[in-house]
Amino acid sequence: MSKKTPVTISDIARRVNMTPVTVSRALNKPDLVKPATLARILEVAQELDYVPNAFARSLKRSESMIIGVITASVDNPFYSEMIKAISREAKKHGYTIMLVDTDGSEELENKAVDTLLSYRVAGIVLSPVSDEPDYRPPYLNRLSNGDMPVVQLDRALKDSPFSHVVLDNYHSGLKGARYLLAQNPQMQRLLVLTGPAHSRISEERLKGVKAALAERGKPVHLDVFAGDYTLEPSYQNTLRYLREQRRPDAIFGFNQLITLGAMKALRDQNIGFETVTLCGIDRLPFGDIFGIPIACIAHDASLAGSSAVRMLLERIQDRTLPKSKVVIVGELENGASL
Repeated sequence: MSKKTPVTISDIARRVNMTPVTVSRALNKPDLVKPATLARILEVAQELDYVPNAFARSLKRSESMIIGVITASVDNPFYSEMIKAISREAKKHGYTIMLVDTDGSEELENKAVDTLLSYRVAGIVLSPVSDEPDYRPPYLNRLSNGDMPVVQLDRALKDSPFSHVVLDNYHSGLKGARYLLAQNPQMQRLLVLTGPAHSRISEERLKGVKAALAERGKPVHLDVFAGDYTLEPSYQNTLRYLREQRRPDAIFGFNQLITLGAMKALRDQNIGFETVTLCGIDRLPFGDIFGIPIACIAHDASLAGSSAVRMLLERIQDRTLPKSKVVIVGELENGASL
């Protein structure tokens, strides 16, 4: 079966026996066309299933109503919630989003930037694949030297010139550890499952944990296992720990998928969730439905996403605005008050 050729303005013009200029004016500036003429053109356009070429239109007008969104993982429930908020906020202002999932690949991230630049998007919301200090992606200079408004979300490239919306990672670690200590006054062993070891997010959260332990004054054996922000490394690390060492009094997971990985390992070892105090960072999706209200330090993902769009739109309107930062504070949920 041959592929259907897209209908053009010229096709509509031939059908209605008018000039392409008249058809274009009717589709783009209908107030300048006689009502009868407009009605006839719109009728034929609908009959032919005409779809406007938004990319060509943006080239002609030197503007775009598309916001590019680059994310490292749509699998992460927190990111999914942010993306939904980004889309909704963009729609409020007449923009559409073009989403690219890099799946944690540096190469795909670089290609994603090139693709969005080629489409001349109005701006980019960027969540890089890494926030490690030595991560300097090839596209950084292209974005830094150009006129493309960029706002980073959750992860931020070190020393980049872009504004960003980030989480209050230090206090998230501090609050989570304080909660676990309050629930276990006699705690002796704490297992912490982090993201990448050199991630600045992981480092800040771990600093918060260590600060809470120092406040307590009594020694606590701290075991830290680094992985990434997905379920499988957390599951394997926890499973190995439970098989080789004494059961911890508490487990702290540095995001939802990490916490789920730890819970899966506990289940596989027939260890009840009530026997080990659990806390995670960000809400465990659907946990309450199954009667497992795991304590967490929850951040407002919708606020993070909508804040990123608003910050980007400000920079689309005024490219001279200085670099700025929004911090989303996390609060304890499903746990006793501290």
